[in-house]
Amino acid sequence: MNMMNIRLFLASSPLSVLAHATVRPQHSSSSLSASSSSSSFVVVRPPSSRRTFLSSAILGSGILATTTPSRALAATTENNDNKEEVYFGIGCFWHVQHEMIAAERTLLKRSPNQYTSRTGYAGGRSADAEGRVCYHNFGGMADYGKLGHGEVVGIRLPSRSIGDFAKVYFDLFIEGDRVDTMDKGGEYRSLLGLPGGRNHPMFAQVETAAIEKGLTLVDGKGNDPDTLGKRLVYVMDSIKFPFHQAEVCEYIRYFT
Repeated sequence: MNMMNIRLFLASSPLSVLAHATVRPQHSSSSLSASSSSSSFVVVRPPSSRRTFLSSAILGSGILATTTPSRALAATTENNDNKEEVYFGIGCFWHVQHEMIAAERTLLKRSPNQYTSRTGYAGGRSADAEGRVCYHNFGGMADYGKLGHGEVVGIRLPSRSIGDFAKVYFDLFIEGDRVDTMDKGGEYRSLLGLPGGRNHPMFAQVETAAIEKGLTLVDGKGNDPDTLGKRLVYVMDSIKFPFHQAEVCEYIRYFT
C-alpha cells in the first residue's frame, strides 16, 4: 500500500473555488478523487513554507480540486467500546494523517473503508460568522491561521486505545520538536484534543507517553502561539475547542 500526498492543480478551474472550498462534516473520512481530461497529476510537497509555495503554485497553475467526502463505515472488528473524537497536531497535518491511518490499520485492524483519520483545524477560539474554518485563501475568508487554529488530524477511537495512539503521536517528535521546522507560526504548533482535556479518564496514559519523550503538556487557552523549540504540547478540551474538518483537497489518498 503506497501513500501519496497530493494536491491537484487544474489550470482550467476558477479561483473562486478555492475561496469557497470548505467541508463541514465532523464525523466522516474521505479520500480525494478527481476526473479530468488530463492524466497528469502534479504531486506537491514543497521544500519550504507551504503557505508561500501554495500561493505561487495557484497563480501559475490553477486551483485546488475538491470532492465530497464519504462517510466511513464503523469498524466491525472492534468491540463495543465507546468511540470518542480526539485530535493530534504537530506541524503539517499530511504526515500526521498518514501515521494515524497506519495506526488505525495496525492497532485497530481497520480496513481502508473504516479509516477515520481526517485532516483539519482546531485550537482556535472561533470560526467565522457562518461556522466555517478554511485553509489560507486569496479572499481571506475564514482563514484558519487568522482565526487562531492549528493543523490537526481528527480521529475516532475506542476510549481504551487513546493511550496507544498518544504513543504513536509522540513518536513523531524529533528531539522534542516537529520534523517540518521550516513551517513556522501558531498554525503549526503542537496540540492534542481530548473530550474534557486534562480531565479525560485516559489523560494519565497520554501524559506518561509525553514524559517518556521529554515533552511537557500544558493547558491550551485557544489561539495559542507556536511551540517550536519549546518541547511542549497544548492540551485542548475538544468539546470547548472542537475539530473542524479540512477541505478534501487537503487529504492524502491511499492507492491499493
